Amino acid sequence: MFVILFKSRLTDQAGEDYYATEDEMRQRVRAIAGDDLVDVQHYTGEDGERLAVVLWRNAETLEKWRADPEHQVAQRLGRERWYSSYELTVAEVLRTSSHTATEKPLEESSEES
Repeated sequence: MFVILFKSRLTDQAGEDYYATEDEMRQRVRAIAGDDLVDVQHYTGEDGERLAVVLWRNAETLEKWRADPEHQVAQRLGRERWYSSYELTVAEVLRTSSHTATEKPLEESSEES
C-alpha cells in the first residue's frame, strides 16, 4: 500500500475554475483507480494550508494516475496559477494498525460496605 500526502497553499487566482478542476480530478482519480483507491481525505488548517491524504493499494494504478493526461494538465495549471506552494510525498506503507471502540468502557462502581 502507498500513502500520498499533498500539502498545498492556494493563490488568490484559485477561483471557480480551480474548484471545478478539483472536483473533476476527484472523479477521475476514482475512475482510474477503481477498487485500488483505498481512501481520500482532505483537510484545511486554520492558516490556509491544505492537506490531501490518499491511500493506494498498488504502484501500477498509482502510476496510471500520475501519467494520466488530464491529471498532468491539472498539475500544470496548479503550478502556473493555483498553488503558491505545494509539497508531494509518496511513501510505501510498511504496517498499519487501528482500533475502533464499539462499547462504552465499564464504569467503576463504588458500593459502600
